[in-house]
Amino acid sequence: MPYSEALRLALATIWGAKLRSFFTLLGIIVSVGFLVTVVAVIQGMNFYVRENLTGAMIGTNAFQVRRTPISVGLLDDEEVRRLSMRPLISRDDAAMVARALPDAEAVALQSGWPTPASDVVYRNQSVGGVLIFGITPPYQLVQDYIFAAGQELTEPDLERRRAVVVLGWDVAYKLFPTPEMAIGKRVRVAGREFEVRGVTAKKGTTLGQSFDGFVLMPLSSFESIYGRRSTTVISVKMRDAEEIPSAMNRAEEAMRLAHRLRPRQENDFTVDKADALIAFWQSLTALLFAVVPAVVCIGIVVGGIVIMNIMLMSVSERTREIGVRKALGANRRDILRQFLVETILLSSFGGIIGVSAGWILAQAVAAFTPLPARVTWWSVAIALVLGVTTGIVFGVYPSSRAARLDPIAALRQE
Repeated sequence: MPYSEALRLALATIWGAKLRSFFTLLGIIVSVGFLVTVVAVIQGMNFYVRENLTGAMIGTNAFQVRRTPISVGLLDDEEVRRLSMRPLISRDDAAMVARALPDAEAVALQSGWPTPASDVVYRNQSVGGVLIFGITPPYQLVQDYIFAAGQELTEPDLERRRAVVVLGWDVAYKLFPTPEMAIGKRVRVAGREFEVRGVTAKKGTTLGQSFDGFVLMPLSSFESIYGRRSTTVISVKMRDAEEIPSAMNRAEEAMRLAHRLRPRQENDFTVDKADALIAFWQSLTALLFAVVPAVVCIGIVVGGIVIMNIMLMSVSERTREIGVRKALGANRRDILRQFLVETILLSSFGGIIGVSAGWILAQAVAAFTPLPARVTWWSVAIALVLGVTTGIVFGVYPSSRAARLDPIAALRQE
């Protein structure tokens, strides 16, 4: 029997029992669709973190000098305990780094974790849970803030511990009709009055988290209210991304001198750039990638067992048909080919439908939720290969059983 004939018979059989064929493929459709959707969401989040989040959190062409690395969340308890013994990052450290990097566009000091949250009150209106950051003025340049109204914080504000703040767009929008009307007004933060010096332009949201729900105040004013943070961070912005590696080396040397470390002593600080954040994020998503194949494999195996059982039932139902074909001259290879092609075709349809369902679901996730999604060609290829492989693996036994049927016994079957 040529393959074209086997293909025609398989299509006719599948078309003749459409509902049964659909339910036969349900396990494969769900597994393949799940694989495509989950991989699309993970890849979409990876892309978003790489293209948007790192710039929003660390700044463009920037790196940080930190007491602890960005990836501290993945360290074990012993490493965390060892890191907790490191000295705090100080203003003297920031000054030392600034002297070592005269070509830097900005060197800033900012309050770190834990970031306090407070209500911001204007007359009878308030916004709750606003993140409060203490900064030195260059931080606004590192973060590429554009001002919708008013001015940025200045060095005199820092030196004289002035009670002035810059509001993020979301905070200003909830308290004032327009950003311009916020300028010069007095708001209460943590029970103290501050004059609004400026309002930043909208930066938008990432994964549903707004980047505009904050208040910036001079670091000196911040520390008078909340005390000194244990994770104060130095942020350095260079004019060009190519300058970052050499600048990081010079910053490291400056910090070693500032902390009086001997040549063989390891650093008691960390110099990180956006790559560290990306690596940290990818290490998290790698855990998901480790779980997804296991879940998909379980679904594929269950789907394959369903296909095998349905095909065994089909062989039983079509025993007389097999007997007639053998009586007319079909050999074992023809019968094996006929049922194997039918199984592979079924599982291929399952793979195609599953990929389509996964693609539609990924687009729906991207359209109706804060999660980004990006369907990748390799996940589609793996999904299709899984579908076809399942058909081959689980179709061999029913096909060989049909091929071994005795034609006389098959013809006696009612």
